[in-house]
Amino acid sequence: MEQPPLTPEAKSSLKIVFLTLFLDLVGFSIIFPLFPALAKHYLEVDSDNYFLRLIFDSIHNLLQASGQLDMSSIVLFGGALGALYSFLQFLAAPLWGVISDRIGRKPVLLISVAGLALSYLLWFFSGSFTLLILARLVGGIMGGNISTATAVVADVTQKENRAKGMAFVGIAFAFGFIFGPAIGGILSMFDITEYYPGLAKYGVNPFSLPAGLSFILSMFNLYWLATKFKETLPESKRGKSATDRSINPIVLFKPLPYKGVNLTNFGHFFFLMAFSGMEFTLTFLAVERLSYSSMDNAYMFIFIGFVIALVQGGIVRRKARQVGEKKMSVMGLITLIPGLVLISNANSSGLLYLGLFFLATGSSMAIPCLTSLVSLYTPSEYQGKSIGIFRSLGALARVIGPITASVLYWKMGSAYPYLFGAAFLIIPILMIGMLPNQPSEEAI
Repeated sequence: MEQPPLTPEAKSSLKIVFLTLFLDLVGFSIIFPLFPALAKHYLEVDSDNYFLRLIFDSIHNLLQASGQLDMSSIVLFGGALGALYSFLQFLAAPLWGVISDRIGRKPVLLISVAGLALSYLLWFFSGSFTLLILARLVGGIMGGNISTATAVVADVTQKENRAKGMAFVGIAFAFGFIFGPAIGGILSMFDITEYYPGLAKYGVNPFSLPAGLSFILSMFNLYWLATKFKETLPESKRGKSATDRSINPIVLFKPLPYKGVNLTNFGHFFFLMAFSGMEFTLTFLAVERLSYSSMDNAYMFIFIGFVIALVQGGIVRRKARQVGEKKMSVMGLITLIPGLVLISNANSSGLLYLGLFFLATGSSMAIPCLTSLVSLYTPSEYQGKSIGIFRSLGALARVIGPITASVLYWKMGSAYPYLFGAAFLIIPILMIGMLPNQPSEEAI
């Protein structure tokens, strides 16, 4: 069955959502290639910082060694710093989703994008590690607006073309995944304080240029939202979401009364636990095994993002409804397994890139289709809450996955996060395979 075309209003809203999600993911991933350099920098200039010492003292206690920090131990630093951002998204996503169900999507997007701009401004002046942590705190909380942006897609699409709309979400993630690490890697090569040493007293540091560009992009997004975005949730549908909002994480594990939603949510959760471990350890593996530079790491992420954009734009957007979101999700999850196994054994760039191809292809099929499924199973007036929980559980997976993978990397070696991840994917494959073949008509 051919998917009906998107309306002009839907296309306009999707453009705004695309930009918002793109910038959210840039903010999330821009720091990926910088973890080793960040650790070295702050240990040199702010070695007595309480939070920095807390992280590295914990690492030293785990190592129970002479205190020498090798590549494996610095992976733990990267996992901890990355998990902080995801943990805050985990707490914030359902709150933003439910609030947007009550007051509309636009106010929530404006507040959260303004908050993201503030987080980048704080990072720009983060001469101390404490300010960097504060910037990541603000960014993580405001980055929870992904649930609201995704709810906009559900607002402006129908059952027949929702997968097409969700593919735009996936493409935004792909481009964010391309440009975030690339911006971080390339711009960190230019230290503003080398050209203007006087700025250092204001907290400007070697990593300020990526933060500055992210701030400018966020301000542009804020202006675009304020002037071009039209509210997508009618007043007649507002205020119908449940009123029992809570920051208690246990509430997220309470089953929702919509058939198919819970299996989709937890299938996505277990999938991202395995996948996010790769995201946070990949650059360390490439440096350790293949002596990759920052630019080499940037090229890796560009390749991943290019494949994701190609598959989602060329295949998922056109074929997901015809094949079926459930079937395509399972196909994507299965495709991830050879990718993880290949990377676990990669001793050459050719083998590494072949594994990355399978990973990018599988994730580009699974992520938008799982997002589409949870939306299709949920009544329209509860989209914000349901997708908020979906995104929040995904953020929790990005807390548990990197920490688990980092510990496995340090304790057992670089191959084991990928081998364990490949075996673990059997769980979400079985869960998604148990879903009803067609979403409930009440969800439309």
